[in-house]
Amino acid sequence: MNVKIESSKIIKPLYEGIPPSTTAHIPFNVFDNVTFDTLMALIYAYRPPTPPTSTIETGLRKTLSIYREWAGRIGEDEHGNRGVFLNDEGVRFIEASVDASLDEVLPLKPSPSMLSLHPSLKDVVELIQVQVTRLTCGSVVVGFTSHHMIADGHAASNFFLAWGQACRGMEIAPLPMNDRAIFHPRDPPLVEYNHVGAEFVSKLVKKELVKIHNNENKEKNIIVHKVHFTLEFLGKLKAHASFMNGKAKSYSTFESLISHLWRVITKSRDLNALQNTQIRISVDGRRRVIPRVPDEFFGNIVLWAFPTSKVKDLLDEPLHYATKIIHDAITKVDDKYFKSFIDFANDEKVLTRQDLIPSANMKDDSLSPNLEVDSWLRFPFYDLDFGTGCPFVFMPSYYPIEGMMFLVPSFIGDGSIDAFIPLYEHNLTSFKKICYSLDLKAK
Repeated sequence: MNVKIESSKIIKPLYEGIPPSTTAHIPFNVFDNVTFDTLMALIYAYRPPTPPTSTIETGLRKTLSIYREWAGRIGEDEHGNRGVFLNDEGVRFIEASVDASLDEVLPLKPSPSMLSLHPSLKDVVELIQVQVTRLTCGSVVVGFTSHHMIADGHAASNFFLAWGQACRGMEIAPLPMNDRAIFHPRDPPLVEYNHVGAEFVSKLVKKELVKIHNNENKEKNIIVHKVHFTLEFLGKLKAHASFMNGKAKSYSTFESLISHLWRVITKSRDLNALQNTQIRISVDGRRRVIPRVPDEFFGNIVLWAFPTSKVKDLLDEPLHYATKIIHDAITKVDDKYFKSFIDFANDEKVLTRQDLIPSANMKDDSLSPNLEVDSWLRFPFYDLDFGTGCPFVFMPSYYPIEGMMFLVPSFIGDGSIDAFIPLYEHNLTSFKKICYSLDLKAK
């Protein structure tokens, strides 16, 4: 796929009336500071008729006047607090073309060619970048990159809905809640959980783990494999996961699917039966913190559950064993856990003395024997309508990090799910053979 860049420029917020001050600095809170310090990329594809590029651009500029942080720059204030300057320096907007029709490049598969459909993720100061790629058939692909420290998936999806509203000439509603300073430590603090080894790790330990992982696996080829799970299969999986000792225990489709993938990938990796394996699952705090944080909150309020099992137990026990571990771990990340984290993460002396850094990073080539799942199942990403209809394809970009999974709703729209699963090439054959099997056993 030969993508030709036609133009690249910086666009800035479009205000009605007098523009606001451009000198403010918004410090990051403890949830911003502990999340992934990186850009993330998404791909949208639209069939004709599609809106003019000028409509997409103007709508984006109007939306940036409401979501000002995206048009700013990350930096430190005079006290050394990292955050975002509301300086309106703008976002990158690229126009591109492909000398082919959409049917010629479909299906869009997770591969290095996907990287040409969105702006670069390296050495970028802009917190949002947009690339509008036109195809000969009139279709358009919109590649979007955004910095995770500015917004989590929930907040980003609210931004997308607002962008679509602006493009359609509508009033942006609801408006974002822009207050990152609402999370205060208690006095006295009450740290009831161990956050070292969860949200934080020792800098030295993390450095050594990354080095070991990357050295061990530097010659191995990683393939990002897309798997489609039909609504029928998901129903069977949920029923299978929810049956325990002759009794029914209802688990969610998400919990059932994740437990299945945890087992299948662990089996495919051919790990030592006595080894521990862990899966990192993001948990949105908006509906867990008391009093409840509004859905319109713009920023990050995500922590993680870390269900863990021995490989032998995970594979020898029935599916409900893994599902229960996952369910219990997610349930534990409740109001008490979030407030314990806030108290711990606000203690700069402890963080400095123990030389702790966030455990969230995307610098590893491999997560084995562990996994991470990024679920976009509940976010209305498919509702990004620039004025001529919703996308028929939405997917993550190409992330060849072994063990880092993405779950998205299928474009079919019937409740089925697509999973993007990076695996070593030598493990992929085994995975394909058993990915729809419910009968797994250890050696």
